Amino acid sequence: MNPLLRAEQAALGAVLLDPGQLSYLDWLSPDHFYRPVHRALFAALRKLRNDGHPALTAEKSVPLSWVTDAVAEAGLHVRGLTAVYAHTLISACPRSAHAPVYGRVLEGAIHRSIAAHAIRLRQAARADALQGGVEGSLDYADVLSGVLGDLARRWGTKPRPVAPATPPATAPAVPPPVRADRTAEDERFLLAVLTERPKAMDEVVGWLRPGDFAAPAHGQVYRCLAALHHRGEPTDPITLLWEAQRRGLLTDGTLSGDQLTAICDGVGAGSAEWLGEQVLRSSVARTAAASARAVRALAENEALPPGQLINHALHALGPLDEIRTRWQDASGQPAPKPSATDPSPNEPPTAQVRAALTRSTPRRVPGPTEQRGSAPTPASARAPARGHS
Repeated sequence: MNPLLRAEQAALGAVLLDPGQLSYLDWLSPDHFYRPVHRALFAALRKLRNDGHPALTAEKSVPLSWVTDAVAEAGLHVRGLTAVYAHTLISACPRSAHAPVYGRVLEGAIHRSIAAHAIRLRQAARADALQGGVEGSLDYADVLSGVLGDLARRWGTKPRPVAPATPPATAPAVPPPVRADRTAEDERFLLAVLTERPKAMDEVVGWLRPGDFAAPAHGQVYRCLAALHHRGEPTDPITLLWEAQRRGLLTDGTLSGDQLTAICDGVGAGSAEWLGEQVLRSSVARTAAASARAVRALAENEALPPGQLINHALHALGPLDEIRTRWQDASGQPAPKPSATDPSPNEPPTAQVRAALTRSTPRRVPGPTEQRGSAPTPASARAPARGHS
C-alpha cells in the first residue's frame, strides 16, 4: 500500500483512539487527505471537537459514541463510510501518540497541489502560444508562486529558490505548428530589419536576448548583430557573414551561407520594436511551458521531501521571472510581481506553524511508573487510550 495512504489511515485512527490528538493536528485541513472518505471523516472529527463532544472530557476510556458520531457526521457528506471502516482505521494506527508524525499526509497534499498548479500553468502557456499572448502565463505563474509560498509556511520552512542537484527530466516542448511558422517568420523579418537598418538595434537590444528566438540559428544571427552593434562596427551582409565565420558558426553546422543570404536578402521594412515584441511574446509562452514541465516533473518525484520540492520549484520559475522583467521593459508597462515570500492573509498562525514542526518530534509517551505516580490530567494530555466503552 502507498505509504501516504497508510499515513492517512493511521492519522485518522489515532484521533479516533484519542480525541486529544486533534489539538496536535490543527495544521492539517480536510483537503490535505487524498481519499474523499478520509477528508469527510477528518472534517467530521474536527466538527465534533468544535461542538464540544463528551468524548473530549471523558475521564477513563473514550466512549464509543466518539466513533459512531464521527461516522454519522461524515456520512452526511460522503457515501460508503461505515463503522467497520472506522475500526479498520483504528487497527491501522500503531501508536496514537504518533499522530503528528502520521500527519505527514501533508507531504502528499503538497506534491498533488504543486503538480495540479503546474499543469494549469502549462495549459495557460499553451493558450498564450496559440493566441500570441503573455497575460495568462504570467498571471498563473504568480498563482503558482503564491501557492509555493503558502505551502512553505504551512510546512514550516522558508521559501527560497534552490537548484536541484540533478535537473528533472522533461519532455521537449512541441509548439503548435501554425504558431511556430508565424514565430519563425517574425524572427526572420526582425533579423532582416536589423541587418538593413543597424540603428534599429537600439530599439530592442536592451530587452531582447538570443535565447528568446525559437530557432537556435536565428538566435546566433541576432548574437552576431548584437556583437557588431556593441563594438560599433558597420553592419551589412558582408560584416555579418564575417562575424558568423569568426565565431565558428559556419564550420560547426549551426548556420549555413544560404541561411544568412536568405535573411540578408529579406524584406528589411518594418518596426524592429514591434517585431521584437512578437519574438519576446513567443519566448514568454515557451519559458512558462518549460518551467511548468520542470515543476511538474519535480512534483511527481514522490521521494523528494516537501521542503526541497518547494524550493526546487521556485528555482524552476526563475527563468520566467527574468523574462517577465524584460517583457515589462519592452511593453513599457511594468507591474510589480508579488513575492512568494510575502505573508499571505490566509497563512496559518504562528501556533499552527509550531504545531506543524512537531511532526518530526512526536510527544514522548510516559512510562508505566510515571503514569502511576502522576496526577490526573485533562483528556487532551492523557496517554492515548486504545479502547472504547
